[in-house]
Parts: sequence; C-alpha cells; structure tokens
Amino acid sequence: MKIVVIGGSGLIGTKLVNTLSEAGHEVLAASPGTGVNAVTGEGLAEALTDAEVVVDVANSPSFEQKAVLDFFETSGRNLIAAEKIAGVKHHVALSVVGTDRPNANTYFLAKLAQEKLIKESGIPYSILHATQFFEFVGGIAQAGTQGDQIHVSSAKFQPIASDDVVEALADIAVGTPLNGAAEVAGPEKIGLDEIVRQYLSLKNDNREVISDVHAPYFGTEINDQSLVPGDNARIGKQTYSNWIRKPGNLR
Repeated sequence: MKIVVIGGSGLIGTKLVNTLSEAGHEVLAASPGTGVNAVTGEGLAEALTDAEVVVDVANSPSFEQKAVLDFFETSGRNLIAAEKIAGVKHHVALSVVGTDRPNANTYFLAKLAQEKLIKESGIPYSILHATQFFEFVGGIAQAGTQGDQIHVSSAKFQPIASDDVVEALADIAVGTPLNGAAEVAGPEKIGLDEIVRQYLSLKNDNREVISDVHAPYFGTEINDQSLVPGDNARIGKQTYSNWIRKPGNLR
C-alpha cells in the first residue's frame, strides 16, 4: 500500500513514516523539503500518483489568525483536488481535541475549517482528534510568561506522548475509513498549571507559576471541558512523569 504523509518531516510525520515503513508499506514523506508543498501545490500530483492513502499531519508555520486559517484552507483545498485526480481512497487528518468546543481559539477554528473541507470533499476520510503533546508543555509555559512569573490556567487537560498519537494514526491509516472523527488522549488528566510546575522543576527553573482560571490559553479563556476528550477516546500508554525523564525529552 502506498501511503503519502503530508508533513512527513515534522515531529509526528517523521515518526509516522518510520512506523508505517517498518510495517511494510510504501511510504512517501512529503514536505517542502522533499519538493512537495500543499500550500503552493508544488509536487502534489507526482507525490500522490498511485497513492491509496494520504495522511495530513502538516502544521502551519504561523499561528497568527489569518495566516493559520489561510494555511489550512489552502493546503486542504489543494490536497483534496490532487487526491480526486489521483483516486486516493482514504484521507486521514490529524486535528485537535476541542476544535468544536465553545470559545475555541484561532488555531482550533482554523483546524475546524480544515475538517469541514475534508467532510465535504466526498473522499472517504478519518479525522483523529488528539490532545496536546507532551512536547508542547514548554510552549505552554513560554506563552504564559510574564516577566519572572508564568500565568497559566488551572483548567484540566489530558496530554499525550507523540509516540502514542503516531500509533493511533498508523492504525487508522491502514484501516477502513471512519467517515467521522476519533479521539486519542493521554492516560492522566492534569491541570495546565500543575504540568508546567513539573516541567519547570525538572529544568531547575525557579520561576513562579501563577494559577489563574482566567489566564488565556493561546488567546482564549478555557475551562475543564475545553481540552479533554469524550468517554470513548483511545487512551495512550505513557504518563508524563515517565516520558519526561527519558533521555532527550526534557527540552
């Protein structure tokens, strides 16, 4: 089976390409670095030739409101058009838990627009909603930094190891299209403020973490329901406390 991974050189894409290749599939890592650009359309036709499955894990280089929306809408339209010509049988997309919740931030709304294009394309599809990756905790801390303090919401979320996301994506990619969405999340529910404290402690960073229910999460106020999955989510294996202590994971 030929599988094309759009965004194949990123965090998730690189791991997914390796996982699917090790399972015996013909896998093409597609990214601007390999001459395939979903935003401009460059190289798409050639990359998708004879492909049965396309997995889109590409991410916008900018989270600015207009830029991120343009990225996902433009790349989504170009991919769908190329897939129809190539006869692709299954479109898989990685999205985020919470895109359809009230008060979604601009990034989530851009992902929701991408999902709408996929659902209306007529191509059999599967969408995987994942919670935030463990690798993203440092970014959460950075976003909340105000001088020597870090202001973070105390809202609960259920972060996940990227390896567990890749495992779920690989299973979906070689399976029957869902024509719907599934969720995947980590095994533990924890406050954003709590996990940032763990992260800083392991880095010997003494900055104070201020728990604030009104602290925005990338521009939007959230609550305990904003970032957590539903009851039927697939649950990953790795806990944050175990994952963060593995060599190379604390950055």
